[in-house]
Amino acid sequence: MADHAKSDSRAVQAQLDRLTALSPGRDTLGLERIAALCERLGNPQDRLPPVFHVAGTNGKGSTCAFLRGAIEAAGLKCHVYSSPHLVRFNERIRLAGNLIEDEVLAALLSEVLDHAVGLQASFFEVTTAAAFLAFSRTPADACVIEVGLGGRLDATNIIKKPAVCGIASLGIDHEGFLLAPEDGVPEMPPLDRIAFEKSGIAKANVPLVCQKYAPSMLAEIAKQAIRAGGTLVDRGESWDAASYESRLHYHDKTEKLSLPLPRMAGPHQADNAALAVAMLRHQHAIAISESALVAAMEWTRWPARMQRLAQGPLADLLPKGTEIWLDGGHNADGGRAIAAHFADESRRIHLITGMLANKDPTAIIAPLTDRLASITVLPVPGHEHHGVKAFGQGAVASSDITTALQSLDVDPTAQIILIAGTLYLAGAVLTANGQLLD
Repeated sequence: MADHAKSDSRAVQAQLDRLTALSPGRDTLGLERIAALCERLGNPQDRLPPVFHVAGTNGKGSTCAFLRGAIEAAGLKCHVYSSPHLVRFNERIRLAGNLIEDEVLAALLSEVLDHAVGLQASFFEVTTAAAFLAFSRTPADACVIEVGLGGRLDATNIIKKPAVCGIASLGIDHEGFLLAPEDGVPEMPPLDRIAFEKSGIAKANVPLVCQKYAPSMLAEIAKQAIRAGGTLVDRGESWDAASYESRLHYHDKTEKLSLPLPRMAGPHQADNAALAVAMLRHQHAIAISESALVAAMEWTRWPARMQRLAQGPLADLLPKGTEIWLDGGHNADGGRAIAAHFADESRRIHLITGMLANKDPTAIIAPLTDRLASITVLPVPGHEHHGVKAFGQGAVASSDITTALQSLDVDPTAQIILIAGTLYLAGAVLTANGQLLD
């Protein structure tokens, strides 16, 4: 089933089963099907509150979380569309601050699927249309919408006039889709092509706020902004930020801000927070005060992004005081971010991992090689995944997360546990530990 979508609600599960039967069962890029589907639904994407549209290889989910945090701290109501979900399908659609309720979700999916007959719309396209329909019917002050795959041909890119667009960290991922030869697209180095695809969300007269990238990547982003008639707002020129003295120091052409560092773990989260601040500072649809930005740094959480596991059935399997860290990192950029988080950690790491078959295990292992005490490899249920041999000599296989944790001999004073490799595994861990998301 696409994205391993399951629900405890019989009504929602019935619609997810319908979606599986009607969907082609694979990722598909292109705007033709989503445009046709939304037209049948009355084009709800044209009736949304101001949209904050975020693309990127890594960090876009966290950037969206910071945006939501600031908007809600300002006393405003915010819709959020994100993917994938970790525990419940409902996590993808947040209506005016709350996860969509099962009854509403089931009705929306049913309505969209009734209109999708014959279109061969994908899982993500149907879900996107359902989110747009929900957002168009529920009052709110803003919409935060995360790109699913790429940007230029992603289903969310049917939105014509966002308030602002943002691009987070860029790296190689989803190579089979984003780097495939395509008529009308010139050949270019892989990272430049990624920049080209992600910056395809640029729109006329809309700020396109981005991070720092290699010069050739930034050149592709600038070209896309010019083609679309948008305004490039690039880090290092139009805005910048730095972390020092336990503060996030942001400045643009009109103002300087000194904000708390994000409470979310990992130095990379300061960059994601800074991008969110820059996006909020370069739009005019809603007003966000400095105090709301301060609150967002303190309040924002985003599950399975360098998250310390709380007490629960899984954590209770280990000696008291054992640290268990959970991260959905699965590519080279994610691996580097994980390594940076543990850069000053003297304890060795027991890595528990599971990775989809189209990902490279070295992306997570290589940055941590000198720090690893052990590697335990798990299957990723419902998805094609690597076996233990892909993780090198010394790696051992285990059947599930409970068995893996029970097999470890952990000294909390000298060792910690890291569970990483895919968000699907992270979702299974949160479920097993009783940490439902709300």
